[in-house]
Amino acid sequence: MRLLELQPNGKICLTRYFLENAIPQYAILSHTWGDESEEVTFQDVVEGTNQGKAGFEKIKFCGKQAARDGLQYFWVDSCCIDKYSSTEVAETINSMFRWYQNAAKCYVYLTDVSSPLYGDHDKVTQLPCESAFRASRWFKRGWTLQELLAPRSVEFFSREGNRIGDKTSLEIQVHEVTRVNVLALRGASLSQFGIQERLSWVCDRETTREEDSAYCLLGIFDVCTKAGGIKNRPIC
Repeated sequence: MRLLELQPNGKICLTRYFLENAIPQYAILSHTWGDESEEVTFQDVVEGTNQGKAGFEKIKFCGKQAARDGLQYFWVDSCCIDKYSSTEVAETINSMFRWYQNAAKCYVYLTDVSSPLYGDHDKVTQLPCESAFRASRWFKRGWTLQELLAPRSVEFFSREGNRIGDKTSLEIQVHEVTRVNVLALRGASLSQFGIQERLSWVCDRETTREEDSAYCLLGIFDVCTKAGGIKNRPIC
């Protein structure tokens, strides 16, 4: 697993590759992809050409928020994977649920939700961003279902980087939007829920590529796939 570090000068750097039994604590980003040409890639980070892209803002946000939470490292799917390596892509798809599950913090960055800064004790129902929060594209993407369910700590942020709430404080809103069983949102083992129920959670979600509608469910159903069937494709 490769992780990122945010340097004092604002530069994003990749770490060495960590083996499974030596991965340090890290934060992880959940987001929706925009135009692929504006997303920061693995090659961009290696070559140091990432800061001119629109997607750099959410990566910078993730690094700064991780630092505020006392975490040196963070992971972002768009630029921590060498997508020209079919072996690495396959490993990532098979490992992604576990990587989100093992993250110390998961930050959901909602590019289509604007919110002023407010305190942890404010109620989201009293704020003007609730309708935008409920309508966010994030709730309609296939990959974000496992990013909601796998981590213990899921925090939601507006495009300004302001904290909206977390999976606990927004439980009612998230349940009503996603129809995901409240017990699953609270961390109950997904094996407790039947196949049809789990499939119902993803029936209204979309993926950029048709095959991703299956790949994004691998962790939800605790299955793996073979490297040979996944070649040179992004995860978005």
